[in-house]
Amino acid sequence: MLSDTKKLIKLTIILLLAVTVTFQSCKKNRSDMGKVLYLKTQNDVFKEVTPEGFAKIFKKVLASKKSKLNYPQVIRAYYNQNGYDPMFVMDHVFNSDLKASVIYYQKANEHGLDPEIFKADEIAKLINKFYNKNEIKTLDQAYHAIAQLELLTANSLIKYTNAMQYGIVNPKNIYARYYTVTARPDSASMAKVFKITDMKKYLDSIQPANPQYLALQKALASGAVAPGMSAEETKRVIITNLERLRWKNKPTDKKYVIINIPDFRLNVMDSGKSVLNMKVCVGQGRNMNNAKNLTNYVDTDKVDRPNQHSTPQLNSLIHSVDVNPVWNIPQSIANKEIIQEAAEDRYYLGNKGINVYKDGKLIEPEDVDWASVSKTDNEYEFKQQPGDNNSLGKIKFLFDNKSSVYLHDTPVKEAFKKSMRAISHGCVRLGDPQGLALNLFGEGDKYNLIAKDMAADNPEPTTINLTPKVPVYITYVTCWTDEDGTLQVRPDVYGLDIVLFNALMSVK
Repeated sequence: MLSDTKKLIKLTIILLLAVTVTFQSCKKNRSDMGKVLYLKTQNDVFKEVTPEGFAKIFKKVLASKKSKLNYPQVIRAYYNQNGYDPMFVMDHVFNSDLKASVIYYQKANEHGLDPEIFKADEIAKLINKFYNKNEIKTLDQAYHAIAQLELLTANSLIKYTNAMQYGIVNPKNIYARYYTVTARPDSASMAKVFKITDMKKYLDSIQPANPQYLALQKALASGAVAPGMSAEETKRVIITNLERLRWKNKPTDKKYVIINIPDFRLNVMDSGKSVLNMKVCVGQGRNMNNAKNLTNYVDTDKVDRPNQHSTPQLNSLIHSVDVNPVWNIPQSIANKEIIQEAAEDRYYLGNKGINVYKDGKLIEPEDVDWASVSKTDNEYEFKQQPGDNNSLGKIKFLFDNKSSVYLHDTPVKEAFKKSMRAISHGCVRLGDPQGLALNLFGEGDKYNLIAKDMAADNPEPTTINLTPKVPVYITYVTCWTDEDGTLQVRPDVYGLDIVLFNALMSVK
């Protein structure tokens, strides 16, 4: 028994030694750190630099700079696991890699971003210290210069990478009604900066390449001015939409439905091309008259305060349609509108085909004194039956979402003649609902049933499943270039540009 124990202990020691040797072999041997730095700088001070001496100072600098780093946990984890090796200074200062990174940071304004976000000037000054013998005169200064440049480089590289690939601002942090799946950087993606071998090649590889992004960059660089807007207003709206294009929330599906709220339009995209385009009406906003814009924004607009009827940004899957739907009227609409109309006209509910329920039982609406019913806490439920007066029209398209919104027909066609179509209670009204049904279902039995039921004189509710399900995206984009290269700008009906621009300007 004792012999077996000794064998086990011996085997464990051998394995631990093997792991240690393997781990150390993966790390660079910096025993000649001082010699290498001296040969590169010709500064005698660096002759005394050792990995052990540097690690001691680096830990202190890391602790003191923690509050100023954007990614302290990622950075600390890397250096803890790699023996506090200053890989950026040792591998990327003297081949001009870090100077190249500074040039990219200094050109951040081409992306609508402030170069100061990435500490371009501060990094450049630290780099210059290694080329000027008079800047570093003591060993302590040498250790601190290495540590400061190493940490600042790591932090700025991660921040720049995140900005280019994910955007500076997380939309979920600034928008009250944002339910679109949006990828954000994690520790694994951020740690990739420590594996860079060719800095310029890496920085080129992370530049946004979306054609729309490049077109907006070109418009920004040329000082383009949109009709009816000032140069500054145009610049700011371009900057906000460049940030939107950096967010990882774009459709990757072959076919999908996309609604752009400020444009009041729906497109069905298939293989990168629009195969159906129609006008839509969307929910009401807090800035529908465009009284506030990016020229006269105010501090209070740093916070998104949506109109209660605003349409949310989201993505989901259209899974079915209700033909000749029953409208379960939301309590908020019943309290503010339906009861008021019934109080003024006792026949309103009957004429509109609205059934009234109390305690789950159908009642006669004309027997109720609606003028005396509370408009804040009533005990009635209202359901509008299928028919020409139904507010949902002849069909609604269903998809799972937290806001209970959907796409639907409407009997009020006059609204589509208006240029400002933010008029609904949150759902999206379709200019050509039957056209959308044909596109999604295609010719066949299901579409034929839809068309037949929509034309019926005595309509009955019917639910028809859509297979396969089709992705739907409700977005908010206020600026883009069209196929002719013309800059298109739409009113910031929800004030979301203002919120985003303020968020961008507050990034440090």
